[in-house]
Amino acid sequence: MHTPKITNDQKLADVIRLGDERALGKLYDRYWLKLLSIAINRLNSETEAEECVQDVFIGIWRRRELFIITTNMESYLSVAIRNQVMNRLVKRYTKKHNPEPQISEFAYETADSSLLQKELSTLVDGIVSKLPEKCQIVYRLSRLEGKNNKTIAEELNITEKTVEGHLTKAIKTIRKQLSSDISLTIWAILEWYIHSKTKI
Repeated sequence: MHTPKITNDQKLADVIRLGDERALGKLYDRYWLKLLSIAINRLNSETEAEECVQDVFIGIWRRRELFIITTNMESYLSVAIRNQVMNRLVKRYTKKHNPEPQISEFAYETADSSLLQKELSTLVDGIVSKLPEKCQIVYRLSRLEGKNNKTIAEELNITEKTVEGHLTKAIKTIRKQLSSDISLTIWAILEWYIHSKTKI
């Protein structure tokens, strides 16, 4: 079946959801370099970064029936690649601290990585929920939805400088409340987790 030329990301998502592999290839060609750049910047490893990008698109295909974009494609993929990088950083940590091979090593690392990521996310969410309302909104728009400062400022009708101020306050608060309770290794992971924003 011939895939018609599609320029709109939402329409492209619709076609992928119907099972068109060539549409997935088009999405890959459109965004792989941007995602690779984000991953390399965080992992300092081109090989691991490429694997993260591949995992993003493999995940989209495997769950294609649920591939629905509610914001925009760049934000969606930005969050997806950050999650893959986060998983990879956590696996580095678990591998370093559990060097002896296990019978079910892959299953162990996957479960342990997911648990640690969930714990970090829960800790951060708990702290963010206690921030002033506007500060919470700005942080969540930036971290969870991957929006840049300019977009957030326009949506909330505030200046970009005010957005930066809210983000700075949120990050400082998270650092202050967590830095004394976690190891340097986990803190390095968390530092990226709370501070990263969309750069594509």
